[in-house]
Amino acid sequence: MFFRQVLYRDLGCASYVLGDHGEAVVVDPRWDIDVYLELAADEGLTIVQVLDTHDHADHVSGRLRLAAATGARARRADPTGEDPDGIAAGEEIAVGDLRILAVASPGHRPEHLAFAVCDLARGHEPWMLLTGDSLLVGDIARPDLAYEATEGAQALHATLRQLTGVGDQVEVWPAHVGGSLCGGDNLSGKTNSTVGFERRHNPLLLLGETEFVGELTESLPSRPPNIEQIVALNRRREADPLPALDALDPDALRPLLAAGVTVLDARAPEEFDRGHLRNAINLPVASPGVGTRAGWALSPDEQIVVVAAEPRGAQRMISALQAVGFWHLAGFALADLEAARQRAVQRLEVLQADYAAARTRAEAAASQRLVELKAEIEKTRRELHDTLLRLVEAAENLGLSAAVPA
Repeated sequence: MFFRQVLYRDLGCASYVLGDHGEAVVVDPRWDIDVYLELAADEGLTIVQVLDTHDHADHVSGRLRLAAATGARARRADPTGEDPDGIAAGEEIAVGDLRILAVASPGHRPEHLAFAVCDLARGHEPWMLLTGDSLLVGDIARPDLAYEATEGAQALHATLRQLTGVGDQVEVWPAHVGGSLCGGDNLSGKTNSTVGFERRHNPLLLLGETEFVGELTESLPSRPPNIEQIVALNRRREADPLPALDALDPDALRPLLAAGVTVLDARAPEEFDRGHLRNAINLPVASPGVGTRAGWALSPDEQIVVVAAEPRGAQRMISALQAVGFWHLAGFALADLEAARQRAVQRLEVLQADYAAARTRAEAAASQRLVELKAEIEKTRRELHDTLLRLVEAAENLGLSAAVPA
């Protein structure tokens, strides 16, 4: 049996690769699927099924992307039976000597499943539980993201009674670890546990139902603003390919800025302070939970340009944004302050030259106009003088005396 936990620290997510006899199943894959492709290639495994324990609310699953890349069957929890690739409680998936049993575990979400894993080469008892977002290490999942909080907490209490009855020796491998918004303050940075340890030391598991519900719902944090969109994306049956994003040169960036695109600068604060685009938002890609922070600060409907110090940082930020449902990305720009200064100097030189040329043209035009005005004045003066002469002549003919002014 092959087993590997894959962590995505930015969102506090854990996914799993289980394999036997050259075939593998991936459970709760993250958005960036390269890690699974590389792992399968290194281990000589063919990914045949990709499973989600539930419709995740904090990140876009890589289920459909991974299935499209490998030809595997993409499957999600579906108690309704409407999805032909759905998984219902009680279904058993076989891969070699591995048996993966779907166990109904509502409370975090109504469709939620846990997976009890057996290795028949060693025994018929469950070896481990992939608990998804139900039983976590040191904590319990939030009950309020798909339910009214009290109803969700009551469902979770019943689920936990069931899951903790499988045997103290059974390992617990959750879908979330410390840093996830799906858990509470007690969520551990440790990435696995056992049923027995959690049953004895997880503070919420020591409470009766009434106390459990009250404690779990007493101080819930705010609901993230983009969970409905993420859940909708995770319910899809077919992947929507996203366009490749290229680096934007200044000519391509300029009209986007003029149109009011949101600029997300992924550089470190000290680099940002040395120079940045006007109205840019600084969210360092190296900061913990960058995807979650973006979800609070930005709208998924905004068109976004990522600014980074180098292409790898830009791609990391793009992946982090796509993982939380930001798909309206216009591209990325590399911050090169020296090049920007040179362009500014060149632009200033061009403007100065244009100003000098315009001033020369204006002065020449003004000088020419002055000559023309002088000529027009002289012409008008002569015409006026001639008119006065004719008037004097006419006056003399009438016997009147008149003088022509000089």
